[in-house]
Amino acid sequence: MARRSSLFAALALIASSAPCLTPSLAAQSAEAIPAKYAAIANRIIAAAQADSAGAWNRIAELTDRFGHRLSGSAALEQAIDWTVATMKADGLENAHKEPVMVPHWVRGAESLELVAPRRQRLPMLGLGGSIGTPPGGITAEVMVVASFEELTQRAAEAKGKIVLYDAEWRDYGYNGSFRRIGAIAAAKAGAVASLARSAASYSMRTPHTGNMSYDSTAPKIPHASVTAEDAMMMRRMIARGEKVRVTLTMSAQTLPDAQSHNVMGELRGREKPAEIVVMGGHIDSWDVGQGAMDDAGGIVVAWEAIKLLKKLGLTPRRTIRVVGWTNEENGGRGGAAYRDAHQSETHQLAIESDGGVFSPTGFGFTGSPAARALVQAIGGLLAPINAGTIGASGGGADIGPIMTTGVPGMGLNVDDTRYFWFHHTDADTPDKLDRAEVQRCVAVMAVMAYIAADLEQTMPR
Repeated sequence: MARRSSLFAALALIASSAPCLTPSLAAQSAEAIPAKYAAIANRIIAAAQADSAGAWNRIAELTDRFGHRLSGSAALEQAIDWTVATMKADGLENAHKEPVMVPHWVRGAESLELVAPRRQRLPMLGLGGSIGTPPGGITAEVMVVASFEELTQRAAEAKGKIVLYDAEWRDYGYNGSFRRIGAIAAAKAGAVASLARSAASYSMRTPHTGNMSYDSTAPKIPHASVTAEDAMMMRRMIARGEKVRVTLTMSAQTLPDAQSHNVMGELRGREKPAEIVVMGGHIDSWDVGQGAMDDAGGIVVAWEAIKLLKKLGLTPRRTIRVVGWTNEENGGRGGAAYRDAHQSETHQLAIESDGGVFSPTGFGFTGSPAARALVQAIGGLLAPINAGTIGASGGGADIGPIMTTGVPGMGLNVDDTRYFWFHHTDADTPDKLDRAEVQRCVAVMAVMAYIAADLEQTMPR
């Protein structure tokens, strides 16, 4: 999962400059929504909550059966094939997969050992896209910094050392920056490798992986994640005047691009089947844990929303399409391929769930003011389950490409208090998800998608 506020801002600018309905017509349409759809929304919500664990069971089945699903892996493609077959068995129409070439990074064997002032194996995870170390590893003194600014100020001390970024938790965007571009800054200062404290709001000595990058301005050096506890320990040791040395060993490598697929199924519209409300999450995950929160839950709640609508006999005017995008985690190729293959279609709305399927609070929305009025009216019908808030901006990495063509976009918002405890770790497993909360996510996705697809008018651009 990647949160890109700058992307959302750009999309909002595109949306705000697009033509839209007159304010009076938009207001009339929005005002009609509660009376027309309140009974249907309540019916959907009640039916979703009456199911004690259907969506959770599907998340568990997917993740137990295939485990983690990194781009390029056999497990990912097996999960995609199973998803197509299971969507067909569930009665979804047009269930199929579409080819996407994806990056193929392989972690390999890896370890981190504290060798001074004492010996201890330290939990670690190489960061996605990192190069490996020489076969014997890299043994060097550790230099701890709290920020890029501190590294710049002390750059003369970094040559030949392993730079450790020990930044206290602020938010994912800030703390994730040390993971994403930390190797570039450390290499420019002459470091031989770099380590980043996990981007996590809470830790039980669990390292977090995620994507990282290089650029042409600096040598490529190995880059890995360490736990918050061990980052703080090494900082304390150095503060007491002790020299900290570690041995980092990584056999990571990047192989040629591999064949993968986006996977999708539909509930065909009754009047305007060629017009689409698309929703879903990403089918790939990092190669740790089971990728239950990030993001099997995202695709499953969208999938289960369509199943629920079919069970209730609710067929909207337009088609609702659920997509499991591939390669969100380390490339974003699935979202781009979807745009390229489907941008000639008329998309009414795009909805993404990629923040965990905890208790839903509403959606973020990016689109025209007239479209926002409609979405807010739909959101009001979710107030009974405290999920009616429509935030200032929304979208996601997978729907971002199609949104750049002018399609309004939404991201499911949830109570993410616990999300960054488990995100990109071995602890991302189904037991962290509450069955009732997952069902509420099904409810809000079903209500929003159904009403948006059933509106008499096209969503204003």
